[in-house]
Amino acid sequence: MAVSYDPKLFEFKIVASDGNARAGILKTPHGEIETPVYMPVGTLGTVKAVTHREVEEIGYNIILGNTYHLYLRPGLEVIREAGGLHKFISWKGAILTDSGGFQVFSLARKKGQASVEVTEEGVIFRDHLAGDLHLFTPEFVAYAEEVIGADIIMPLDVVVPYPTSYENANEALNRTIRWLKRFIDARTRQDQALFGIVQGAFWKDLRRESALKTLEYDQYLFGYAIGGLSVGETAEIMYEMTEVVTDLLPWNKPRYLMGVGKPENIVESVERGIDMFDCVFPTRVARTGTLYTTYGKLNIGNKRFAKDFSPPDPECDCYTCRNYSRAYLRHLFNVDEITAYILNTIHNLSFYKRLMKQMREAIIRGEFQKWKKSFYEKYFSQKF
Repeated sequence: MAVSYDPKLFEFKIVASDGNARAGILKTPHGEIETPVYMPVGTLGTVKAVTHREVEEIGYNIILGNTYHLYLRPGLEVIREAGGLHKFISWKGAILTDSGGFQVFSLARKKGQASVEVTEEGVIFRDHLAGDLHLFTPEFVAYAEEVIGADIIMPLDVVVPYPTSYENANEALNRTIRWLKRFIDARTRQDQALFGIVQGAFWKDLRRESALKTLEYDQYLFGYAIGGLSVGETAEIMYEMTEVVTDLLPWNKPRYLMGVGKPENIVESVERGIDMFDCVFPTRVARTGTLYTTYGKLNIGNKRFAKDFSPPDPECDCYTCRNYSRAYLRHLFNVDEITAYILNTIHNLSFYKRLMKQMREAIIRGEFQKWKKSFYEKYFSQKF
């Protein structure tokens, strides 16, 4: 028998809107989350280069985990014996887990098309570690996510590459819907909230069809995710597909744009009605010396900063900017000190947190467009 989420444990309330942009509060068993929200990616149970304490001090109370990676390492048995992922990693806030479908498809494609096979039953693939053979079915992923125990969970879906054919996209979206039904039927826990995932690749009619078919399961879904974007298509196509879908989704449920995380992409997507985001960009580029600042992206390894004793971002009050100069960060980065990764990551996560806070406040004031204009004027100025 299909199981839905417990409405006493999960609630989404919109407190203000400005056009299609929304400011809300998302209630979970592990705390309330203000939206719009960027969710740091902790693929293997940690956000790279920082501890949970630092993530919490920046102000985050939700992170992502990934079912594919956690299934491989440390394995479901370890997580079960620990009492679930929250206890295993000692994280007090909320957790969202992806099904691992994207990783199955993308990592397999890197090793060649022959290493992944999609059947009606599920996805047969070889992992990226030892090359062992695995089968992910909707039922198994539902079981795995219940063992992991995240607050918000994603069903197994079929992800197509960019570019792809109309026929492939159509087949993928319909299989995703059939798998959604199987995933729902396999669920047993009401203390987890499921999102439906809208696919349809880069065709408006397929996106509409996917959204409408996903909506047929609305009673079992706490929210809706838009998948299959930010995979190589232009930003214009991404925005167009997002608009098509958000126009059809219920206003009173959260919307999550999966894997999208460049600052300008987030701003444009919030304007189009998206509430939730995740992306590895801010933490990944921090480890390659890129800092997001009020005035654009800064490459801290550049020799121009060798004697620049100003903070990375004069308008940022994060631990890194309060205490360290561009010159020092450049030195740490250029001598390959681990501390560079830590300080850069703290800053980038703080930048994203501040970005979401500013958008939320602008929406509440009814001044989103005014704020957006001001943000872009500074962000694209490159005035370091």
